[in-house]
Amino acid sequence: MGFRFTTEHIARNYDVGGYVRNLPDGSVEVVAEGKKSEIEDFLSAVEARMKRYVRRKNIQWLEHKGVFADFGIRF
Repeated sequence: MGFRFTTEHIARNYDVGGYVRNLPDGSVEVVAEGKKSEIEDFLSAVEARMKRYVRRKNIQWLEHKGVFADFGIRF
């Protein structure tokens, strides 16, 4: 299973909305919203499962706007 599909699968265990997608430069973007503690736990689970693929992280915390009803893959 690839990074996006694994991330989507892990998201099912957390109360988060958003998406994961590949970017043109080969990196992966994960956008998640929900309670900060849920997002932190979700991101920790993704990193623990996919640590051999994570070379660097750039986390930006923004105001929760309630835009996403679920979590999915964007193509």
